Amino acid sequence: MLELLGAYRNLTLQILLSLFLTLILSFVKISIIFLHGLCTYIQPENLNQNNAGNGLRPAIRRPSSTDDPKSNVEVRRRNRSKDKSEFDESNAQIFRIKLDEDHLRSRMYFTEYNSIFVLLFLAVSCFLLQNYFGVEDSHGVLGNGLMFPIVLGFIALCKVFVALGKISIERSASKKSEKKLSLIFGVLGFVFGIIISAGVFPKGFDFHLGSVDAFCCIVISFSMACIGGFLYMPAGRSARSFWVGTDQIRSNLSIISCGWFGRMILYANYIVSVFTSLLWIHPLAEILVKRSDNGGTSGSQTGLVGNVGMSSDDFVKFRVLCLLLSGLLQAMAVRPNLQMFLNEAVLSWYQRLHGSKTPDLEFSRAKMFLHNHYLCLVALQFLAPSVLVILFLSLSQINLSSFAVSRLVCGSLPCSDFIKQVGLLMSWWVLFVWSGFTSASLVFYRRGVLYVS
Repeated sequence: MLELLGAYRNLTLQILLSLFLTLILSFVKISIIFLHGLCTYIQPENLNQNNAGNGLRPAIRRPSSTDDPKSNVEVRRRNRSKDKSEFDESNAQIFRIKLDEDHLRSRMYFTEYNSIFVLLFLAVSCFLLQNYFGVEDSHGVLGNGLMFPIVLGFIALCKVFVALGKISIERSASKKSEKKLSLIFGVLGFVFGIIISAGVFPKGFDFHLGSVDAFCCIVISFSMACIGGFLYMPAGRSARSFWVGTDQIRSNLSIISCGWFGRMILYANYIVSVFTSLLWIHPLAEILVKRSDNGGTSGSQTGLVGNVGMSSDDFVKFRVLCLLLSGLLQAMAVRPNLQMFLNEAVLSWYQRLHGSKTPDLEFSRAKMFLHNHYLCLVALQFLAPSVLVILFLSLSQINLSSFAVSRLVCGSLPCSDFIKQVGLLMSWWVLFVWSGFTSASLVFYRRGVLYVS
């Protein structure tokens, strides 16, 4: 028995760790704790009738004071005016509620959000355990436990893609124009995948896939098309959250924008994501890498290119660390992004309340309802990029030497090296697409083409 456990040590530890984490996560409910304390808002109707003795107080209301005689005089003058208003200020009040477990469980896509969160923890924990113990070729595929984290990782990836696909075709979750643009960007992602995997521009992108056959080229391109199409709408929401959270609209309302820590996370996430997405584009890659021999360089290359920077091996590790840091920052930015998504409804309420003497608050009331209704859907959209980046990166760092497939040849490369390059390509593509969509949206917000209302 002990010899059997010793032969299958890694597999046994992987199974025990997964069972232990599943048991712990079922009690701790870390997916709910991750969003605990965020504030959502409601705007009830007939407040004077519903608020009799229930102790509710508004989070924001039109400024007024019963002790100020000037305000009372203004109200009396307004009531004596010829154009009598039917607007009731008590119905314009909104209430702030902290999210708890009951609120989150009642929202759409909570099950998908919770399952993806749990699978991410299980897969990453198994990847780390496998990396710590290493691979023992003498025990085979089952003995070294390498199959377990790979299967968990692929299950988590499939769950993310299925959830994003369901969200993209959700009728009331997005506009028809956004769905059409998602389809267009999916087609462009497919074309871009063919260009990269076929090596049309080998000097443009620093990926070494070798000569890829038609089947692998189609699979890679289809995966990149799904990522490009599915991440368009989440990236647009992330850009709006960044725009509101960093107070680019200059509203000077503390209840709408982020605090200093939230802003720091949003800025760091955006800067690191953009920088990391540029590390596989050759002009920047050539500047940051120092060549081992500079004797054959021409006179036009005696500047920065090839003469300063880090070695090739260090640059490969640096890019992997940047991908990991980007994935972690994406996960940390979920909370401020989601809070800014909820605060968009408050901004809409504020704009309509002060935009007219008799404001029509039905739009802001409906927007608050929809933002509450799709809370977990948006949380899943914000969480998906970090999950994809971390899982693809983890799969790219696995040593596949014990698999029989590693002795085969995929195109002109061994399959183990080919799978590593594909994992890095997919992880980079998620960041590249996310950064591109977010940057383009921010430019449109800055130019006034898009606006938050």
